[in-house]
Amino acid sequence: MRIILSYPTDIGIFDIGQSKDKKYHVVFDDDSLGSFTSVQEAVDALVKNEVKQVVNPNTKETVDTSTLGIAEDYLEWDTNY
Repeated sequence: MRIILSYPTDIGIFDIGQSKDKKYHVVFDDDSLGSFTSVQEAVDALVKNEVKQVVNPNTKETVDTSTLGIAEDYLEWDTNY
């Protein structure tokens, strides 16, 4: 999978990657949180907490991704790839 966007949060970095089948994945801690047909769909799912359960690597508690302050516009994400 090729990482194309990243967004830092207090619990770590969330990435958007594209797989060989051209699907987009929200990735956290090397784990895909879901497969989507567009970058915006992936970001929207993350912002709305509509992805696979996220666990804070430091506290081991479940995290509601809608509370992390992640930018809804993927153009605000880091594209240094």
